[in-house]
Amino acid sequence: MQQKLFFLLIVSMAVFISACKGPHKTMQKNMSAASIIFDTDIGPDYDDVGALAILHALADKGECNILATMASNKHKLIAPVLDVINTYFNRPHLPIAVVRGDAVDLSATQKWDSLIVADYPHDLKTNEQAQDALQLYRKILSEQPDGSVTIVTVGFLTNMANLLRSGADEISSLTGEQLIKKKVKLLVSMAARFDNEMGNFKEFNVVKDAAASKYAFDNWPVPIIFSGFEIGMNIFTGLPVMNNKAIVNSPVKDVFAKSIPLDPNDAGGRMSWDETAVLVGVRGYQPYFDVVKGRIITNSDGTNGWDPNGDRDLYLVQKMPVTEMEKVLNDLIMHQPVKRKQ
Repeated sequence: MQQKLFFLLIVSMAVFISACKGPHKTMQKNMSAASIIFDTDIGPDYDDVGALAILHALADKGECNILATMASNKHKLIAPVLDVINTYFNRPHLPIAVVRGDAVDLSATQKWDSLIVADYPHDLKTNEQAQDALQLYRKILSEQPDGSVTIVTVGFLTNMANLLRSGADEISSLTGEQLIKKKVKLLVSMAARFDNEMGNFKEFNVVKDAAASKYAFDNWPVPIIFSGFEIGMNIFTGLPVMNNKAIVNSPVKDVFAKSIPLDPNDAGGRMSWDETAVLVGVRGYQPYFDVVKGRIITNSDGTNGWDPNGDRDLYLVQKMPVTEMEKVLNDLIMHQPVKRKQ
């Protein structure tokens, strides 16, 4: 009898410990998940599509919370495109905002944007139906815990400059710079170049709104990690999702399938600039990259330099073998939507 009671006591204790341990693990996971604002010029290149697919995949894995998808490009299809992809990944109500005022306006030269907008469900038909990017930035940041937000930019720095310049308003009594300093812990930016071409090369995301880039990088009050042009140019993705017959009715697959054959340079896959920035924004740079510490020097003509004596910024240096890196990214790009409770 005593042995039986002892056995039941042990079992009860084990169940109790397990019950306590389970929620604690979940709480830790949720607390450690990165809170991400994704800022994109989605259109001129299609690595943005791979990057957004990766972001949704990581969110489905519980590694991040997506606060919003923002556009730094005001082309007429940009809000519908973002809505298509968010809806495909079963996040139809994820906030979408588009830059207002003076901004870059560029479409997809391969016409993949009009393809997926025509073929896939979405609610936003025009940019005017989306929110104002500056207002949404201020609203989201004002509502988040201090030092909790990571912004990932894979496009122009227009929204960053606008946010920095913004003053106190009905949303928040803080200026944009004060909001960033209080609420943002990190900016991860696919921008600039840090190899032997640095100083001469005008990286696309920087030069298209060079004035905004210079203002943003000169005045940004919290740390920045840069994924430079030289990182993504050597990493190729897209062929696995394009060739995966098990994946059907996917706007992500359709974008790569339409675009890759149009450029002989993409025969081995598309260069993966934006995907690397998202990966680092969510998971951090280890074990994928090493980093160099300093501070970016942004020139008015769109070129950049590097001050090794600075201490705000880091730029990535490839560490993981490229073939392994490509597998990590391609596997995430092929992630399929997870059904959610409505």
